[in-house]
Amino acid sequence: MTTGDWAADADGTPRGLLRACLEAAVAAPSVHNTQPWRFRISGGTVDILADRGRRLAVLDPQGRELLISIGAAVFNLRAAMLAHGRTPVLHLLPAVDEPDLAARITVGPPTRAPATAMMLAEAIPRRHTNRQPFHEVHVPAEALVDLSAAAEAERARLVVTDPRARDAVLDVVRIAEQRRRHDPAYWRELHEWTLPAAERHDGVPPEAFGSWDALETVPIRDFSTVRPAHRRGPAPFEQAPAIAVLYTRGDTPYEWLRGGQALERVLLTATVRGLVSTIMTQPVEVPHLRALLEDPADGNVAQAVLRFGYGPVSAASKRRPLEEVIVPADRPARASARQERKGPDG
Repeated sequence: MTTGDWAADADGTPRGLLRACLEAAVAAPSVHNTQPWRFRISGGTVDILADRGRRLAVLDPQGRELLISIGAAVFNLRAAMLAHGRTPVLHLLPAVDEPDLAARITVGPPTRAPATAMMLAEAIPRRHTNRQPFHEVHVPAEALVDLSAAAEAERARLVVTDPRARDAVLDVVRIAEQRRRHDPAYWRELHEWTLPAAERHDGVPPEAFGSWDALETVPIRDFSTVRPAHRRGPAPFEQAPAIAVLYTRGDTPYEWLRGGQALERVLLTATVRGLVSTIMTQPVEVPHLRALLEDPADGNVAQAVLRFGYGPVSAASKRRPLEEVIVPADRPARASARQERKGPDG
């Protein structure tokens, strides 16, 4: 049984430690900071639901990145529960008759909080996607080993590239970024998720756009394409960035949720090690370019390209209030107030 700090009110409003854990969940990274999740709470059980009204129709027609984003939120919720001394009991895709129900986590029995869970949970509010130049300091090999082990702990694989493979991967990222710059539908979608507004709690704000690498050694996604007033200023980027590719063992919704958990565990592990990170998903959003990152011999599927290093603290993107993402316990998930785009014309 769950009582007190690990329960919710009759209407599903969380309280106490359960609320604190959900606050950690919504701090997860998501594509374009869409925050495509909702939570339905009954007693000590949390249902994590896909908010498909926040799917990016141009970049993410299958909902792959949406479920990876939800997987990251699932990992944060797990880590926070463990750090507070309770065992999270996780079931992915638990109900075939409710396709938007991505995961269910039940507050399990008390446990001694593992040191790793406590460190990862403590890193949650400090982890931010960093699109700025990093320092010209090499990431130690032992730190990269830790990142790979973090992915393995979530049944995924992180491959840290050698210099030759790094340059090849960055070439693929660069091609993907340049291709999108000529896609009007992409521009419209980018416009929607970069609209500056003081009261907005989602999307990518101008202060998070990052700088522009004039040499394009590090091809960061250009969010300023549709915001001339916030055009990125040039800055020298590191010449030998640490680049890794995250792989899953398959390419199904289940594996996407697994991949999102692995992604967040890797990013939080990097934060614990004092590293900053960038998620570069451009090439995995283009099927024929994504295929260039894969090795048919091992069957692993690329889900993200990651950049690690040492650098300044980046701006944090806002998050929606918890009350906005809670679904009443006695009702199925409602459609998002944001209407899903049906195609390039909206």
